[in-house]
Amino acid sequence: MKLSKFKFKLPAESIAMHPALNRDESKLMVLNKKTGEIQHRIFKDVIEYFDEKDVFIFNDTKVFPARLYGNKEKTGAEIEVFLLRELNRDLRIWDVLVDPARKIRIGNKLYFGEDDSLVAEVIDNTTSRGRTLRFLFDGEYDEFKQLLYGLGETPLPRIINRKVEEEDAERYQTIFARQEGAVAAPTAGMHFSRELLKRMEIKGIEFAFVTLHAGLGNFREVDVEDLTKHKVDSEQIFVGSETVRIINEAKDERRKVCAVGTTVARTLESCVTTRGRLAEYEGWTNKFIFPPYEFSVPDTLISNFHLPYSTLLMMVTAFGGYEQVMKAYDIAVKENYRFGTYGDAMLII
Repeated sequence: MKLSKFKFKLPAESIAMHPALNRDESKLMVLNKKTGEIQHRIFKDVIEYFDEKDVFIFNDTKVFPARLYGNKEKTGAEIEVFLLRELNRDLRIWDVLVDPARKIRIGNKLYFGEDDSLVAEVIDNTTSRGRTLRFLFDGEYDEFKQLLYGLGETPLPRIINRKVEEEDAERYQTIFARQEGAVAAPTAGMHFSRELLKRMEIKGIEFAFVTLHAGLGNFREVDVEDLTKHKVDSEQIFVGSETVRIINEAKDERRKVCAVGTTVARTLESCVTTRGRLAEYEGWTNKFIFPPYEFSVPDTLISNFHLPYSTLLMMVTAFGGYEQVMKAYDIAVKENYRFGTYGDAMLII
């Protein structure tokens, strides 16, 4: 499978700049992967495609305010710092990206906040853009975290080409987010409202949760034509015993198992035994799924409409069939579906 197979014409106006007014009222395209039939619905209609005891698996990762703006010592040059992950809690050490990278060297100090209330020192250069920062803060950890996150901004992807607004802090997050650690939201999960979850619960649909802390690798461009040569960034995942029990029982009883988003599908497929059973796991995954690929755990998938050449589109085509999904995307463009993080959704059954 080649990179060039994932090209399609996406008008700029098809990319959603804002979320739908209500979470569960985005458009929903339903694709039957066996017949190729397509239906056009509203997202809250998703409940009609599932029965009692079918299982939905959600990613409960929580996005933190990862984008900071500061100034370099002496020159005062503005520097954007994107927090990736905390490396050492006690020493306040973080793995970050900086922009512009060429201006930052080991030993430089960066100042954040109107009154320079937070200071960081560059202690390592890890990649061309990456750095390791040590925040110079003597107070309690909770006080430091509150200050750091108070200065941070919701990390909307660059394709949402506007200033961060007040509503983004809530809407660039699922309503079941609880495990902090992501810098990119699991977008398929953002369509679920409390009302929809309650209706699903009343119908007897079961819920299970995994955690994948999505990183910036989701937005990194693939720069090789041969997809077997592409390497994806490792991301931290957790699959607990209760989730394993719920899913394995559902598979044994031939009930539907729906992965809500590509992050969930990737997590599940990273934790499968040779006998096709889901196993508990806590660690990292760099699994890259593209056609042809046989999924072991989910038999239905909910996903947003992704951008040309993206690894997320590749995974969706692996699940729904390359020809059928690419045809569905062409229809989505013609029918004015919204693409990207705040866009509409597709259910593949």
